[in-house]
This record gives sequence, C-alpha cells and structure tokens, in this order.
Amino acid sequence: MAECQSAANMVPFGETAIMIEFGQGIHPDLHRKVKAVSHYLDQYPFPGMVEYVAAFASVTVFYDPIRLNSETVAAHLQDIVSKLEQGEVGEPRVVEIPVCYGGEFGPDLEFVAQHNGLTIDEVIEIHTGSQYLVYMLGFAPGFPYLGGMSERIAAPRRQSPRPAIPAGTVGIAGMQTGVYPITTPGGWQLIGCTPLELFCPNDNPPTLLRSGDSIQFRPICPKEYRELKGAGQ
Repeated sequence: MAECQSAANMVPFGETAIMIEFGQGIHPDLHRKVKAVSHYLDQYPFPGMVEYVAAFASVTVFYDPIRLNSETVAAHLQDIVSKLEQGEVGEPRVVEIPVCYGGEFGPDLEFVAQHNGLTIDEVIEIHTGSQYLVYMLGFAPGFPYLGGMSERIAAPRRQSPRPAIPAGTVGIAGMQTGVYPITTPGGWQLIGCTPLELFCPNDNPPTLLRSGDSIQFRPICPKEYRELKGAGQ
C-alpha cells in the first residue's frame, strides 16, 4: 500500500510539462486525488494547456512553453489542487464484464490454481468475488490497470511471452489482473476471455472503460460467450 501525502509535489517533467505527484504506489486515496484533478482539467483546461496524462499517483500536465513558463504552470496547478482537497469525486461507474474462464479461453487457469494451491473453481470464485478499480488506461488502447485483486490468486508472468494474445483475454501477472483490448504480445497468465470489445476506435470515447470505473467480472459458459460475441458483431 502507498503512503498518502497531505500535499502534492510539483515536479518539472522535461521542458514542457509539470508532474503533480500525490504520493507513491497504488492506493484508492491517491487515485481519488488523481481523478479529481483530471476531472477539473477536463472541465476547465487553462489557456496554454496541451494535454494531461493521469497515472497511478500523479497527473502530468503538458503546456505550450511559448505561452507559459514552468513557474506559472506550477503555481496554477498548486492552486487547483488546493481547491480540490475538500472535494468529492462521486460514485464510480460500475461496469460488468462477462468472462468465460479456462479451456481455450484461459489456457493458464490451471497453472494459476496449482501455483496457489487452489481448485479452478476457487480461482474463478475469488476472481469474480471482488470489484476492481480502474486506476488508469495504458500499455495498449483501452487496457485497464486494475487494483483490488486478491493475493490468493497472484501468479508470476510467463518466462516466455506469447507473440499474440487475442483481444478480450483476461490475464493475471503478479498482483494485477487485466483485459487485453487488442491482439498483442504479452506475458500474463491467461485465465479467461470476455466477448466485450474494450477498444472501439470509431466510438467516442473509443474505450469501454475509463479511469475511476469499478469492474465486476461475471463468469459465463462458452455458449453465452459465443452468443454475446455474435450479438456484438
């Protein structure tokens, strides 16, 4: 767990950005601060701001150096943080993700069970028994970095990454679980697959999930998987 700091640090990030650091590590309290600043910047982007990038415990704000200098931006961001310290982010959006576990959909489910001294059904029960907070998106378009997985089903990465993991595949690596939004190489232990599309480039927004969402996985059978997959095409 991270230690939550009472004040944010303004750290220069190259010549055109300032990083707002709220602390170190992964913690819901740090995420709430990141979410509050991100929401504010979405609503009230200041003149000269180019974009921002939210992470587990920081928000990096890029600006136009022709219009602004780092001291001005840092002071403005510190003012925003001070205004939001007492604010509430609101209730998260809950997104249910159906998953077909094991077999051709999750070839590493048995390994995860054996590694933790559990049965396959116990791994599925634990994986679906919690809600997971989406801290941020990254690695691939729409890939969610999730918090909240039980250490009882933690598993190491594969020694040899697979060259192509199908979109929708649910995996575990260390203390994290996630869903591959596109076909991509990867070394996570694969435990299942969802028929939902996490990345739809023609939609606005193009990602199913957003930072701050709460995810609930739901087990489904292969028949329901194929029915939902067909309905989405």
